[in-house]
Amino acid sequence: MAQILKHHVLIIAVGSVVLFTNLGAARLWDRDEPRNAGCAAEMMARGDWVVPVFNGELRTAKPVLLYWLIMSAYSLFGFNEFAARFWSALLGLGTVLATYHLGRRLFNAQVAVWAAMLLIASLMFNVSSRASTPDSPLIFFSTLGILVYVYTGFPGLSRSWWAYVLMYAMLGMGVLAKGPVGVVLPVAVIGMHLLIKRLPNREVVDAGRAQSVQRGSWSWERLGKFATPFVRPFAPVHFLRTVWAMRPLTAIGSIGMIALPWYVWVAARTDGLWIERFLWVENFGRATASMENHSGTPLYYFVVLLAGFFPASLLIWPACRNAVEQLRQQGKTYDAYLLLCCWVGVYVGIFTLAQTKLPNYITPCYLALALLSACFVQNWLCGKFSWSLARIRVGQMIYGLVGVLLALGLLVAAREYLPGDKVVWLIGVVPLSGAVACLLLLHYERRRVMMATFVATGILFCWFLFGLVTSRVAKHQQNHLLFEKVATDHSQSRLASYRCLEPSWVFYSGQRIRPFGNDSLATASFLNASSDHYVITTEHHFQDLQLRVSERVGVLEEVPYFLKKHRLVLLGHVRPAHLTAGIETHKDRN
Repeated sequence: MAQILKHHVLIIAVGSVVLFTNLGAARLWDRDEPRNAGCAAEMMARGDWVVPVFNGELRTAKPVLLYWLIMSAYSLFGFNEFAARFWSALLGLGTVLATYHLGRRLFNAQVAVWAAMLLIASLMFNVSSRASTPDSPLIFFSTLGILVYVYTGFPGLSRSWWAYVLMYAMLGMGVLAKGPVGVVLPVAVIGMHLLIKRLPNREVVDAGRAQSVQRGSWSWERLGKFATPFVRPFAPVHFLRTVWAMRPLTAIGSIGMIALPWYVWVAARTDGLWIERFLWVENFGRATASMENHSGTPLYYFVVLLAGFFPASLLIWPACRNAVEQLRQQGKTYDAYLLLCCWVGVYVGIFTLAQTKLPNYITPCYLALALLSACFVQNWLCGKFSWSLARIRVGQMIYGLVGVLLALGLLVAAREYLPGDKVVWLIGVVPLSGAVACLLLLHYERRRVMMATFVATGILFCWFLFGLVTSRVAKHQQNHLLFEKVATDHSQSRLASYRCLEPSWVFYSGQRIRPFGNDSLATASFLNASSDHYVITTEHHFQDLQLRVSERVGVLEEVPYFLKKHRLVLLGHVRPAHLTAGIETHKDRN
């Protein structure tokens, strides 16, 4: 009990420092963060807890759970960035604790601690846990569902009806967070594990058996022998028996009890429009077609894992080798390794088949990767798995090389987009110094201290990157100055945009922004109609409007367009002297 308490204190302390440091310092990042935070703000302003709306339009991208969480945080902390991200960070910390308990249940306390620390050190998990997006709630409740499965009946199924209700209720919360993926993928993980586990002879699913196929010309018989271990779990009778053993009726009842009331309510309030767009466009559409130019090759998620799980991604290859060896031995941890491999395989496999690809889609399987990596670390330190020091040295050299490349890349990028903040390149020193320290410790064969140093510098890297560097970068987001100018000039103003619109403008302006797209005539008419009308565009696009607007219209304010080479301008009615100065300034610049 004392050990568990000590581990909890360590995990909560480290996780809180990494996830909560300067959580509200950076402005919301386009595009998803301001959409989600703004939607919650608009729902709260209308007193409507059912229909998601952003910029005055129905928002069908995600279900309602995140908006409810943000609204509750707004009530506690006010309308600010910290409140918008609070629940993501808190649930991210909860996910780390859940990972610890999974590791403790499946393996031992040492593996559990290593896994928790490796997860805290992974880049993409930090992104999900520090952003106002539904990824953190989805990961948390998906993990809780699998945790209930592990604690109540693993390696089989629990006989308790309440265990099923609790497991599926957690997945029902995932459905409220992000839709069908909140239940389909965790159930697929558990189902895949059971399909293999419940086979009459476990050995038939060992991929190593495929090696028994002799070299030479392929025949149908040999092909059948090779494919048997992979297709036998899906034999119709066996498949249906396994599905029935998972109590699908209880699943429907439990998930429906949690998620169905809101889905029915929002369907009734929107005449079915929200359901239609969410299911057919946001789910079926993304699975069958590439949307918003988010496509990729079959190797897309291989690259994503290397970057998103960094620096722990340097352990993926030895972790896989260790897992294969443990599965072949079929020892007492066979079922635990099998579950983790199913976890990674299901998420990576399904989203590789999907046509729309985004890095955050597979983040829920990072927990399994952290546990597999932790198993390698513990087995390597205890001498249960052989991995040469030369290979470890190569990994640390790559770690240092990434630090060098990162420093050089940030130095070049800062010159172009972050004037006055070239110091951000120093973040690359963390992995570089960590690699040097690890190589020195390897030289003296201090394996445990070396591995602890590697994980610690990974955590430090994430803390510097997300807690310190991002807040400096965010200072270059200056679009709020445009809205301060509008608020100063007129309290009853109306905003529009021409040929550009960022969701953060809607959030920080506190009002609906009418998008005119490429319609210069409508934009000019809007500007000419009233002194309360304002338009945001770029200095380049302002030239399209100069011949169409009245002499009273000119540039009121201009700021850099964040991470772009253009400048944003606020157009509205100005005094003649300011009008002439503004037009002449832009003519001179162009």
